[in-house]
Amino acid sequence: MPIYEYRCQDCGARFEKLVRNQSEQPELVCPECGRRHLTLELSVFAAPRSSPARSSPQPMCPAGGPCPTPGACGLR
Repeated sequence: MPIYEYRCQDCGARFEKLVRNQSEQPELVCPECGRRHLTLELSVFAAPRSSPARSSPQPMCPAGGPCPTPGACGLR
C-alpha cells in the first residue's frame, strides 16, 4: 500500500495519505480546509544508511540525545 503526498490547491496544505486502492482517491479531502482540489506531489525516495557519515560527533543536549541546534543553548 503506497503512501501518496498531496497538496491542496485551495489552502496550500501538504499531507500524506495511505491509499489502499485507486478507488479511494476521489474521496480524498484536505485535512485543513476540507476541499477536494488536490494535486498529487512527487515523493522523494529515502533509503537508510548502514552507518552515519559524520566527520565529528554532535554535542549532546542536556535533555539527552544529539543536539539539533549546536551552540544555540550555550553548550558546545
